[in-house]
Amino acid sequence: MTFAIKKIDHVQLAGPQGCEETAREFFSGLLGLTEVEKPEELKKRGGVWFEFGTFQLHIGIEDPFSPAKKAHPALIVENIEGLKKQLQEHEIGFTEDDNLPGARRIHVFDPFGNRLEFLEWD
Repeated sequence: MTFAIKKIDHVQLAGPQGCEETAREFFSGLLGLTEVEKPEELKKRGGVWFEFGTFQLHIGIEDPFSPAKKAHPALIVENIEGLKKQLQEHEIGFTEDDNLPGARRIHVFDPFGNRLEFLEWD
């Protein structure tokens, strides 16, 4: 083989027109991701980008918008109990899932209806 895929640079989720402030409140304010500046040429498309560790999560504008109900990013969390408490304090529902041996995980829907998985390995 003449090439090798090294890592994921970013994951993109879709949001509706005008969702940027809500995305900031959820992904930065609630989940603690750091917002990063979009390149000037891409700013006119709308949306917002976030970073955690060496990864990025992009919220892109989709019109017409349709949330991803099944497809999802799975994010590894340190202290999933703390995340669950944070979600409960902000009245954000989640479902617990014990179907993956060795992992504690929950599923959450972002404010736009996109599915997110959070897991912590034993």
